Amino acid sequence: MALEQRVDLRFEDSIAMVKLNRPDKHNALDFPMFNAIANTIKQINKNKNVRVVIVSGAGENFCTGLDIKSVMHDRSTGLKLLWKWWPGHANLAQFVSIGWRKLKVPVIMVLHGKCWGGGMQIALGGDFRIASPETSLAIMESKWGIIPDMGGTPALIENVANDHALLMAMTGEPVTAEAALEYNLVTSIDKDPMQAAIKLATTLKERSPDTNKILKRFYHKAWSKRDSRILARETLYQWQILFGHNRKVAVKRAMGNKDISYK
Repeated sequence: MALEQRVDLRFEDSIAMVKLNRPDKHNALDFPMFNAIANTIKQINKNKNVRVVIVSGAGENFCTGLDIKSVMHDRSTGLKLLWKWWPGHANLAQFVSIGWRKLKVPVIMVLHGKCWGGGMQIALGGDFRIASPETSLAIMESKWGIIPDMGGTPALIENVANDHALLMAMTGEPVTAEAALEYNLVTSIDKDPMQAAIKLATTLKERSPDTNKILKRFYHKAWSKRDSRILARETLYQWQILFGHNRKVAVKRAMGNKDISYK
C-alpha cells in the first residue's frame, strides 16, 4: 500500500509532522504499516531541512501494537519482519523503533490513548515522550508468549529501572501515564501533548542543528553503548521462543483457551 495510506507525513517550517494513520484499526501494525514507518524515517533522513520530528497517532489511540491476525495469517510476513543479514543490524520490526533513534535530529513522541506492545516500542524510539493524562502504556508481548524485539530495549535501559522494566515486560499489564512518569518511561504529561510537543520543537529547532545532532549521538552512546549487541540478542532470543511449544500455548491462552497448560 502507498505510504500515505498508513502514515501521514508533512513538513511544517523545518518540523517533520508524522502521524500513524490507521485509526480504524487503532494504528495496529500490519506489514504495510511497518513498511510505511520505515519509509517515512528514510524520507526524513534525506531531508536536510528537518530540524525536529513530531510523531503522533490518528484516532483514539497512539498505537495498540501488532495486528496479530494480519501478521500471523501469513508466516512469510513474520519472516520478513525478523530477517536481517547481520545480527547487530536492525530488521524491519526493530527499525520502526531504532530508526527514530538513529535520526540526526530530535524526535518527540506524542502519546494518547493506548500505547501498547509495538506502539510502546515505537514510542521508545523517540528522544522525548509527551503523554496525555489518559494514556496507558504496556510492554505486552509476553501475553503472546514472545519478548519485546522491536528495538525499544536500548531506550528502556537508558530510562527505566530494571525492576520496573521486568514488571511491565513479564506481566504485560498496562500502566497509567502517572506511573509511566514515575518509572521515567515518559518525559512529561500534558493535557494538550501536541501543543506541548510543538512548543518543545520550536525551542529545539532554534538551537544549532550540529549541537542537537552531536548531543543526541553523544548522550545515547554515553547511556547505552551496546545498541548493536542488544538488537542481536533481541532477535536471537525471539527466534528461540518462536520455535518453542510454550509460545503456541501462550497464543491459545491469550485467545481465551485457559485449559491448555505450559510445559
